[in-house]
Amino acid sequence: MFQTPQPDLIAGLPVLFVMAAKPEYGPALQARITPLITGIGPVEAAVRLTAALTRMDPLPRLIVSLGSAGSARLVQTELYQVGAVGYRDMDASPLGFAPGCTPLLDLPRMVDLPHRIPGLPVASLSTGANIVSGAAYARVEEDMVDMETFAHLRAAQMFDVPLIGLRGISDGVAELRELTGWTQYLHVIDEKLAHAVDLLEAAIGDGRLQP
Repeated sequence: MFQTPQPDLIAGLPVLFVMAAKPEYGPALQARITPLITGIGPVEAAVRLTAALTRMDPLPRLIVSLGSAGSARLVQTELYQVGAVGYRDMDASPLGFAPGCTPLLDLPRMVDLPHRIPGLPVASLSTGANIVSGAAYARVEEDMVDMETFAHLRAAQMFDVPLIGLRGISDGVAELRELTGWTQYLHVIDEKLAHAVDLLEAAIGDGRLQP
């Protein structure tokens, strides 16, 4: 049965952390937060987070979507916060809409995430239901790719809750051929995501970040 998650208190602020899959939730994060695991892909991410927010009263003051991402241009195992995110699956261009823009929805192709954690580098992100690997990166304009952040953002927007995205680069240097190509560096990313949570707590605590 689906259980309503409880936000973590970060410097006294209720923050809901959301992740795609348990392999990304390592011991460093386990010592700090209890995230909602939404599942892999945009559909699971949107459904599970929306269901959770529907049941939460009061709502969290901030949602943090965190986990891994792929990139052929960013430094592998490094951590980046999402400056803007787009939805690469959407293509209604035969109807005259630009690729990436949902018809009749008043959102740009890339949606800015204005809340930032001081001290972390910023990169653009493309969300979609496919795994990007090898030569497929040439068709992606954004710095990194994942399968959940845009879906988490749309759910958060429906409830008027701001969202921060944090992604560690788990793969992209070599073409993916098996599961270990994704999981082999997740322990390193776990440590860096935990450090980002510490930076988030410090920024909220001293007023540099005010969701």
